[in-house]
Amino acid sequence: MASLTQLLFDFAPYVHFVAFFLLILAGFNLPISEDIVFIISASIAATIVPENTFKIAAACVLGAYSSDIIAYCLGRYAMKFILQHKKLARFYPMEKINKIESYYTSHGAKTLFFGRFIPFGVRNVIFLTAGLSAMKFFKFCIVDFMALSITSTILFTSGYLLGANYEIIFPFLNKFKIGIFIIFVAFLSVLFIIKNKKIFYLKNFKI
Repeated sequence: MASLTQLLFDFAPYVHFVAFFLLILAGFNLPISEDIVFIISASIAATIVPENTFKIAAACVLGAYSSDIIAYCLGRYAMKFILQHKKLARFYPMEKINKIESYYTSHGAKTLFFGRFIPFGVRNVIFLTAGLSAMKFFKFCIVDFMALSITSTILFTSGYLLGANYEIIFPFLNKFKIGIFIIFVAFLSVLFIIKNKKIFYLKNFKI
C-alpha cells in the first residue's frame, strides 16, 4: 500500500494517467487495490490538483471499468492458455474460480453485482468467472457498470471529502466491505434454502 500511495503522490500532476494505467494492470489480476487507487487519487484531486478533479474521476471510473472487461475477456477467451503456463496460472486461484462458477450457474447477475463489493481479492475472480461461465458480454457490461457506479461514487467521494486525512477511511472501508460480504453470503444462503424447499415440496407434495 505504501509504495502504491507514494507512486500516486509522486506523479500527482499526471495522476489521472497513472491511476488509469494501474487499474488496467489490476485487470490482469496483479495485486493492485482498486479501492486505494480511487481514494488516494481523489485525495490528490482535493488537495494538490483540484483543477484536474473531473479528469481524475473519469480516469478512475474508465480504468476500473476497462479492468473489469479485461478480466472478463481473460476468463472467457484465455483461461485455457493461462492454465497451461505455470508462471501465469499462479496468479489465478482455480479453487475460488470453481467455487464462484457454481454461484454463476444459479445466480449469475446477482453474483456479479454483489461480488463487486466483496474484499479479500475476490472481485477479479468474480469477473474472470463471469467470462469463464460464458455470461453474455452485454449483460456483464450493464450489471458491472451498475455496481461500479455505486462503488466508484462511494470511494471517490470519500477520498475527496477527506482530502489529506484519507487514511482514516481504510478501517471503516474494510468494515463496510465485510458487511457487504456478509449480506452477499446471507442472500445466497436464503436463495439456496428457498430453492431446496421448492424442490422438496415438488417431490413430496406433488398432486
